[in-house]
Amino acid sequence: MTGTILVVGAGQVAAVAARTLRRRGYDGRILIVGDEPERPYQRPPLSKDYLLDGDDAALSLLPESWTTEHAVEVRTGVTAMKISAADGGVVLDDGSYVPADAVLLATGARARRLPGLEGDGVFHLRTRSDAAALREQLVPGAHVVMVGGGFIGAEVASTARLRGCEVTLLEAGDVPLAQAVGPRLGEACARLQREGGVDVRTQSAVTGLVRTAGRLVVQTSTGDVAADTVVVGVGAVPNQELAADSGLDVDNGVLVDEHCRTSQAQVYAAGDVANHTHPGVGRRVRVEHFDNASRQAAVAARNILGETTAYVEPHWFWSDQFGHNLQYAGHASADDRLVVRGDLAADAWTAFFVAGDRLTGAFGLNAGEDVALARELIGAGIGLPDQVLEDTSIDLMEVVEG
Repeated sequence: MTGTILVVGAGQVAAVAARTLRRRGYDGRILIVGDEPERPYQRPPLSKDYLLDGDDAALSLLPESWTTEHAVEVRTGVTAMKISAADGGVVLDDGSYVPADAVLLATGARARRLPGLEGDGVFHLRTRSDAAALREQLVPGAHVVMVGGGFIGAEVASTARLRGCEVTLLEAGDVPLAQAVGPRLGEACARLQREGGVDVRTQSAVTGLVRTAGRLVVQTSTGDVAADTVVVGVGAVPNQELAADSGLDVDNGVLVDEHCRTSQAQVYAAGDVANHTHPGVGRRVRVEHFDNASRQAAVAARNILGETTAYVEPHWFWSDQFGHNLQYAGHASADDRLVVRGDLAADAWTAFFVAGDRLTGAFGLNAGEDVALARELIGAGIGLPDQVLEDTSIDLMEVVEG
């Protein structure tokens, strides 16, 4: 197959798509355009290892040696303005026009902003430059206020403590992570933060920010908190403007089917920007995780090449905090019952989400094998009795294989 495949966005999706296309024999032109000044790099370490030690080499996704060898063009500092409905070509901000046989939208998402929380001393973590700038502020003794108790907030808080900072984490809800994993598991995650020395304050909605005597003061519903540095981590907004301006269907992201195909022929979307029709979940979901971006990128690339394939695997992500590893698989709902294997106050446990007799999700602390097994069961639509799931004396792998 020849022609031109244009990837808009130079991150995880672009890297996986380019590698997939070349591995599967595509010998046409591959052009990646990204609005950041840097070549494709990994984002998960930005709140963890990279924020801690600044190892630039560890972030690289598409080294120049690989793109040269495989004839993949990467143009940085370029913004795509519009996709032509007539022929699928793309207009760039320098006025040039790139004809394309297929376009893959990988524009990702941007950090959500809160009114009044901007300016010097306030950071949002989304790019390598964001992480590099924030790292300079994470010096021993500095007081960091983390606004938002989600996974990014928890990871930044953990890293800041490892760098010797005092950290206050502000969560507007009753329990951190309650929306993601439920209040019981959210409280177990909050325990990790508190044991790591983080001052976790719940029901603390931010109402404003003032600067006085050279310091920042975060105003909240439960009182003021002084800080040297404020980090805002309250979710992300999909970068769907290009798609919307080009006439594609959007709603909390670019709407795509199970093949990652948009409403416009030969235009696909994957990663954080894609609101995907997931057959296993039974509805549209937009997921902002590394594994999801990688899998959707591979599916989109294969469909571009004419290989009809759907993205059906259960979602999976991980988080590292205070030397502990947390993993989640599946896509549970608030109505699912919770079956806990182990003690939530211990350093290792697994919680399973069950609907009827079917496993829908699993979340574990230092329990990667349990979550990996659960992921397989979720994908196969298989469940195990609650008494088996919660009995730590039973080897779940033996039960499944037997």
